[in-house]
Amino acid sequence: MISLLIADDHNIFRDGLKRIFADTPDIQAKAETGSGHEALELMRGEDWDTVLLDINLPGKSGLEVLKQIKMEKPDLPVLILSMYPEEQYALRTIKLGAAGYLSKDADADELIMAIRKTAAGGKYASRTLADHLLHSLYGNAQQRHALLSDREYLVFRHIVAGKSLTDIAQALSLSIKTISTYRARLLEKMGLANNAELIRYALEHQLFD
Repeated sequence: MISLLIADDHNIFRDGLKRIFADTPDIQAKAETGSGHEALELMRGEDWDTVLLDINLPGKSGLEVLKQIKMEKPDLPVLILSMYPEEQYALRTIKLGAAGYLSKDADADELIMAIRKTAAGGKYASRTLADHLLHSLYGNAQQRHALLSDREYLVFRHIVAGKSLTDIAQALSLSIKTISTYRARLLEKMGLANNAELIRYALEHQLFD
């Protein structure tokens, strides 16, 4: 029996996952949470076979939770299940130690297959993700957004989505001053001058949802 911890900030989506696993005899969703901090507490309290982790979590983001899990339990498989298309976050999460990445538009059969494979110690990559991994290995110049830290990339994503610094600060549970600092750093790293150039860059690299 595969013991599964689910961390996703949408109650309705978690309910849907539990219904799927209720009909899957070898997978048991033993605990769930919508909080990054609580996900870490649950992770520490029991031996899990796989963690199913969303990126958008309040408090600690999914990226931060993933990093902490790999520090504390490096052999624990973490499968990312996110609303973001694979080209936006998959490579970043794989580099942080995720065992696989699935977009939330994947069907139930693919999700179950990915959980079984990662719980058995394997890695899961869809055809799209495999193509991106190959491109990252053999492609040309490194894209500028790949230079950003995980927190800077989250701020970048919020900015190009049209959110104000106040909204971003609230979403990430940080001060406006801290968000302003991250914005300045990411602009410098990417060699861009303002939000308009960030949005243009995102359009050119298909980084919108």
